[in-house]
Amino acid sequence: MPQDTHDRYESPLVTRNASEAMVRLWSAQYKFTTWRRIWLALAEGEKELGLAITDEQIRQMRDHLEDIDFAKAADYEKRLRHDVMAHIHTYGDAAPAAKGIIHLGATSATIGDNADLVMMREGLRLILAWLVNLIDALGTFATQWKDLPCLSYTHFQPAQVTTVGKRATLWCWDFVRDLHEVQGVIDNMYFRGVKGTTGTQASFLDLFEQDAGKVDRLEHLVAQKMGFERIEPVTGQTYSRKTDITVLNALVQVAVSAHKMCNDIRILSGVGELSEPFEADQVGSSAMPYKRNPMRCERATGLARFVISLASSPMMTAAEQWLERTLDDSANRRLVLPEAFLATDGILKILTNVAAGLNVWPEVVKARLDQELPFMASEVILMAAVKAGGDRQDLHERIRRHSLAAMEQVKKLGRANDFLARIKADASFAKVHNLDELVHPSRFVGLAPQQTARFVREHVEPVRKKYAGLLGLTADLHV
Repeated sequence: MPQDTHDRYESPLVTRNASEAMVRLWSAQYKFTTWRRIWLALAEGEKELGLAITDEQIRQMRDHLEDIDFAKAADYEKRLRHDVMAHIHTYGDAAPAAKGIIHLGATSATIGDNADLVMMREGLRLILAWLVNLIDALGTFATQWKDLPCLSYTHFQPAQVTTVGKRATLWCWDFVRDLHEVQGVIDNMYFRGVKGTTGTQASFLDLFEQDAGKVDRLEHLVAQKMGFERIEPVTGQTYSRKTDITVLNALVQVAVSAHKMCNDIRILSGVGELSEPFEADQVGSSAMPYKRNPMRCERATGLARFVISLASSPMMTAAEQWLERTLDDSANRRLVLPEAFLATDGILKILTNVAAGLNVWPEVVKARLDQELPFMASEVILMAAVKAGGDRQDLHERIRRHSLAAMEQVKKLGRANDFLARIKADASFAKVHNLDELVHPSRFVGLAPQQTARFVREHVEPVRKKYAGLLGLTADLHV
């Protein structure tokens, strides 16, 4: 009978955030199936190199890769206090002909470490797929809104004019960089290999009657069977835990990019320029029915903060290794590795959903720009009036006074910016006939539209082309 889980803690990363693919990857089923795949690869390699392992032993191992008796394994572990030995016995019970040769020459790290590397690499591939889809969605959004002028900010104070699409390229570029980083980590992942108890391969040397060539060939055979081209050149009992730092740093980079994008969207949602997707029956607040809170980006920000906080753990673990190995990394890594992947997966799933349905409210964007643009255009107006024959110093003073008066209307009285109306009413500017054209927002965006188009062409389109097979992920949220 299935156990009722409502009286037991369940990680919200599983129940609310991560994709089913990532949850399955870090499941006990996938982990221990991977252990069995490594045991099988090891036995096959040893057989190919002449050890007395039979076809029937290999067949039984292959036939029982996935039918894991978890209750039996738990019972073995309770008695033996050793998870690898528990699963060796469980596997041996399922494949009795092979019981005597499972784990031959290996140590626990041969199985556990190599499995972790397999799972991290597969996890990075899932992260890569989300990044591809997020970059695609942001590229589409940037292209759609590349020409819409909006206020840009420094210090969250109105600065100049950019476009909504150009701002989206800033988010997208961060994720393109993350994509390259993740791909680089995948491409340079090393297999721990079969190096024996403390990395000397002494046990395998004994198995092959001191034939070092066969030991080397065995290691390459197992690595190839598990899909790796690179093998750690030297290890202690474990692979260097600096690998975990490299992997976690790639995830942290994604989290940082997500945090920045989410904060921007939350700010712009607060001033009404953008809003997240909002479903027909979605409730924004239990007390305020009119609310449309940016809950997706808020959740992604919280998850990003969690991932960023995990960055220190693998650093401390790598620094804490004693000589060839100590065991205090195990409990930490059991938490940090899966949680970092599940949380990052959840972040990208949320952001892909947001980017694909992000709403822009052009009239609000225009209204906010209209409040500030007249002041930003004052120098252009001044230059045009001087060219029309006016006195520069007199005109500067008039613009200063009109600016202060208009600012009073805006700041003190909460009214619209009437700076341009004041300029038009001042006879000193009568010869500036094209005033409305001079202060049109598109005149102040610089190369933002062209930069956006170029960015999409040179950085988004290559991603779409290279990873076309990964496009089309569904980013439906659990809650």
